Amino acid sequence: MDKTYKSKRVVLWLGLVLIAALTILSIYGAFVGAARARSFFNSVPLILYWFVFLVVLVLGLAAFPRLVRTPSLLLIHAGCAVVLAGSMWASYGGHAIRNELLGTDKIPQGSMQIYEGGSGKHVVLDGAGEIKELPFSIRLKDFGIEYYEPGYLIVESRNGKTWRIPAKVGTRLQLAPHSTTVEIVRKFENFKITLEQGKHQVIDQPGGGSNPALEIRVDHSSGSAATRYVFERFAGHPHPGDEFQFIYQRMAREYTSRVEVLRDGRVVAQKNIEVNHPLHYAGYHFYQNSYGSEAGWYTVLSVVSDSGLYIVYAGYAMLCVGVFWLLWFRELLSTKHRVTNR
Repeated sequence: MDKTYKSKRVVLWLGLVLIAALTILSIYGAFVGAARARSFFNSVPLILYWFVFLVVLVLGLAAFPRLVRTPSLLLIHAGCAVVLAGSMWASYGGHAIRNELLGTDKIPQGSMQIYEGGSGKHVVLDGAGEIKELPFSIRLKDFGIEYYEPGYLIVESRNGKTWRIPAKVGTRLQLAPHSTTVEIVRKFENFKITLEQGKHQVIDQPGGGSNPALEIRVDHSSGSAATRYVFERFAGHPHPGDEFQFIYQRMAREYTSRVEVLRDGRVVAQKNIEVNHPLHYAGYHFYQNSYGSEAGWYTVLSVVSDSGLYIVYAGYAMLCVGVFWLLWFRELLSTKHRVTNR
């Protein structure tokens, strides 16, 4: 009896120490940045810690029979064990062990960059820089961005003063104390210069393409006037001798990657990937992460393995049911029983 009591105390205190350690580790992970925290929590010592934590939870069920006899407590503790098991299964170490034992080559987490009209299957692993290959390809059919309108024209003087006005045609700005006036004359979604009858013409070319720009008129206090073109993608390039620098700025409201999944040359899936609306295919989630337009539009997708995900979901479901049962359902049954016996 004395040995049983001591064993229970050991399990109880070990569980409390592990929970305290988890609190300290979580605080540490919150301050070291996402990349270092991910590497830290997937390191070998931490994998051993998760394994010991899982074993202690299972021993707790064996050491305290009441946890097994009481459904709500059983669900809470078993849910914690299932969440830990799922997290270990989804970790970098879990992927490495599984790939070694089963001869697979599943990617835990990484990113891929695909240009509009092109396709790719290579994933750069997070933190490692190693490149892995998917058993299928992702093709970026089209990339689209929606902006908050109307955007802004930002004016900066050489002495560091800044003005900002909405990028609406007809908007005027008096640059006090310079007595210079700036007016937005035209707005372009796709600025182009064409040659017509030997003369250069500025047009807003329809039918695809994107080169956002503003045409502005600058009236100086001396009475002279100048026309300037301000490009969203080429900000900060003033004319020599200009007193002011002009920047056209728009904030992206939503961006979408319209993709197809290709396997053996056939389209087997397609999806419009948006922020918080990923593509799920063949054991991976593809999230919209970033984008760019260096040599044409490209998208950056985060690739995340779904291994262990549904195990973790099941564990959280058990936890929620257990807590509800412990705090509310049992009390409802007790109240109903008292009312019935009156």
